[in-house]
Amino acid sequence: MLVEKRCENIEDKVFMEFHDVAKEIIPWLEGIAGEYYCKVEKKEWKSKYNHYVVYDYEPFCSEGFEISMTLSCKCTNFLNFVRYLYELKMHTINYLNSCVAM
Repeated sequence: MLVEKRCENIEDKVFMEFHDVAKEIIPWLEGIAGEYYCKVEKKEWKSKYNHYVVYDYEPFCSEGFEISMTLSCKCTNFLNFVRYLYELKMHTINYLNSCVAM
């Protein structure tokens, strides 16, 4: 549930890569990205055990894979807001999980 804060300016677009996205969060993150004029440039499933194995589609058994998403937008502020919403959601989920564990 980490966010790598990496931005690149290419052709008036800014890119931000989200690492280790939970499988259950992908539809929410795609929806939020579309709502704030961001485009999902790529999704990758990288094996945690073999760094040579990278899929651009969801494998049949997605256990043992780390999901990375790259979003792009023409405005940095939209990407920063999407990152803020993602971090807030992850914080809320972690807080609720810790409450349940008590």
